[in-house]
Amino acid sequence: MRKEYDFSHGKRGAVAKSTGKTRITIYLDNDIVEAYRKKGDEQGQGYQTLINEALRETLRKSNTAIDAKTLRRILREELKKAG
Repeated sequence: MRKEYDFSHGKRGAVAKSTGKTRITIYLDNDIVEAYRKKGDEQGQGYQTLINEALRETLRKSNTAIDAKTLRRILREELKKAG
């Protein structure tokens, strides 16, 4: 090792920038985190990856169109309330 290092051209910040991801602080219930850690260990994946996939799936489901059966049920319920 050198006795001195030249940091005059150094830059502050992360060594490698992460693309497509954002670091945030979030509070989750302990039992949720523990369940995802256990599931991650069983599947050989990181628990954060599993949580990310679960959130993505929730967004995907909320953007899907409703089917005819569900629409009919909703209309019947609304008509019942109005009548």
